[in-house]
Amino acid sequence: MADPRGFLKHRERRDRPSRPVPVRIMDFHEVYERQEKDTVQTQAGRCMDCGIPFCHTGCPLGNLIPEWNDLVHRDQMEEASARLHMTNNFPEFTGRVCPAPCETSCVLGINQPAVTIKQSEVSIADEAIEQGWVEPVIPQRLTGKTVAVVGSGPAGMAAAQQLTRAGHTVAVYERDDRLGGLLRYGIPDFKMEKQHVDFRIEQMEAEGTRFYPSTGIGEDISWDALRESYDAVVVATGAMVPRDLPIPGRGLDGVHFAMEYLVQSNRATHGDDLEDQIHAEGKHVIVLGGGDTGADCIGTAHRHGAASVTTLAIGTQPPQERPENQPWPVDPKVFEVTSADEEGGERRYLASTVEFLGDEDGRVRALKIAETQYNEDGSRTPKEGTEHEIPADLVLLALGFTGPEQETLSEQLGTGFDRRGALGRGEDYMTDVDGVFSVGDAGRGASLVVWAIAEGRAVAKEVDSYLEGESRLPAPVKPSDHGISLSA
Repeated sequence: MADPRGFLKHRERRDRPSRPVPVRIMDFHEVYERQEKDTVQTQAGRCMDCGIPFCHTGCPLGNLIPEWNDLVHRDQMEEASARLHMTNNFPEFTGRVCPAPCETSCVLGINQPAVTIKQSEVSIADEAIEQGWVEPVIPQRLTGKTVAVVGSGPAGMAAAQQLTRAGHTVAVYERDDRLGGLLRYGIPDFKMEKQHVDFRIEQMEAEGTRFYPSTGIGEDISWDALRESYDAVVVATGAMVPRDLPIPGRGLDGVHFAMEYLVQSNRATHGDDLEDQIHAEGKHVIVLGGGDTGADCIGTAHRHGAASVTTLAIGTQPPQERPENQPWPVDPKVFEVTSADEEGGERRYLASTVEFLGDEDGRVRALKIAETQYNEDGSRTPKEGTEHEIPADLVLLALGFTGPEQETLSEQLGTGFDRRGALGRGEDYMTDVDGVFSVGDAGRGASLVVWAIAEGRAVAKEVDSYLEGESRLPAPVKPSDHGISLSA
């Protein structure tokens, strides 16, 4: 422990600085700037090196947080990078987009602001890449076994990298034209620029992983043909089926799923020339639903030059402080102001959308909303007599996701799905089809990037054991560790 009294001497928490709002909404570059090195070291020195570090359990990856905080404080960044990469394949991803459940379980957070764990992580990762400390890990031997990974998002990438390093020949299939899945087209550049994804793809190619973009499994290649061609298949397709809002006026022009909007914006940021791009310039934008996807829509609309941005939530505003029924070290549901919220717009709670209203040309012009009423059975309905209209030129549905696309998997491979709509699996991540494994959002349901990486590492060990009888890859988390029922 570099500074036993660090948490006493430095009680102030100092996060990464962000670019000024008027500047950053003019482009899609990352919101946050690099923190000064001295500040990063001082903040890392606030870590108490607890006897029982609850941050380990708060982190789905089990990152060795006190160890690399100590090394950061001592300015031993190369050693910190080695320790960080022991448990996390892609810390530059999680250091940018993870909501940091490790920090809400930080022991210091009981009576002081928590340690800036996420800041330490991204500082280590960025310096390691810049200094050339992150190199390809070439397997010492090849097993002769082949694995197909379907989907190149964070779960698929983590699984593929671990399996390649174990000596298997791994092919990653991606239906989009560029690799990265959700990281590429679902997350705007102002949260994570895509050179970070490109760097890891290049590293994985150098290690021996093979990538096949623009290849849709179930369409270009059938699922059963893929299973016959490989010794094992890992389904990492994500949970991309959006939750709809089937109310009057849903078919009006200008009402879109959030991911339609975000994918097009990300493609445009890449330089693609898009016809009829969904754009917010000069429009009154309504975002239905909160969460990360809703925040991404807010930030994108600001950068498009929207006339106004309003977020509607059907429920109540979360509390400002940790509620009593979510005690430390539980990750609490509290009111948060994201970087997108800082940029402007309005958030309204207890707002139930009753109808989309259109003009004579079939375009949305307004929303009819009402106050949300909570009923005795726990259901929520619009309260009679509170209906009113608010102007809307563009409505984005950010209501979550219902699971992976099922049709081709069910018809061609015969896999089953659980009651949540996710691809059914057991404790070993295997589906009811021998040799086919389900990982990430496809099996867990829509979740965090950090969970996707954790499951990717976990399924790699299970696939390695399935192929070789045993595995020396790191011990995995089990689906039952996630607090999600596996019963159908």
